[in-house]
Amino acid sequence: MPRIEPFEKYSDAYDEWFNKNPDMYRVELEAVRQLVPSSKARGVEIGVGSGRFAVPLGIEIGVEPSRKMAIKAIKQGVKVVTGVAENLPFSKSAFDLALMVTTVCFVDDVVKSFREVFRILKPNGHIIVGFIDRESELGRRYIAKRDESKFYKEATFFSAQEVLQFLKQTGFRDITIRQTLISGLSQQAILHGFGKGAFVVIRGAKN
Repeated sequence: MPRIEPFEKYSDAYDEWFNKNPDMYRVELEAVRQLVPSSKARGVEIGVGSGRFAVPLGIEIGVEPSRKMAIKAIKQGVKVVTGVAENLPFSKSAFDLALMVTTVCFVDDVVKSFREVFRILKPNGHIIVGFIDRESELGRRYIAKRDESKFYKEATFFSAQEVLQFLKQTGFRDITIRQTLISGLSQQAILHGFGKGAFVVIRGAKN
């Protein structure tokens, strides 16, 4: 079952995080933007939430299991389809780009979800996955305080190495990685690779 209960109960609190942490939001968005192909692509965000990433990135279609979050995204102009990552309501080869930001920690089966993304992507299409690295300082803090969090209580955090392995296992190639929220550096710093930043973005290609 999708872990939507906290998003139904606390949808306003979800958006409030972005309002209270604008610098973190901006740099996460920029790290994702750096990996979005520049060509005009037909994209979908899986776990679109309130549209905080889809809207500024020009992604017009979203998948969202939470009704309250979907309503927020629809108000922002996103065409939202009810569904879950493990069973996407689209035909094969339907999209050039699939985005998943802070979604993998809430799905029931990451490998099945990535296989579904592979199915709905066109040849040479891309998946972009953004997440908090479990092995980062922030990731460890989230895990330690998980029981106090409205949203992360039921989350399963993964390391960058694990997400990378899941992507390769499901057929994605030509991997590109960005990381940000790096301890000791400017909050706006974005580097290649992983291992230093709390927020990691991985792009893989279907080819």
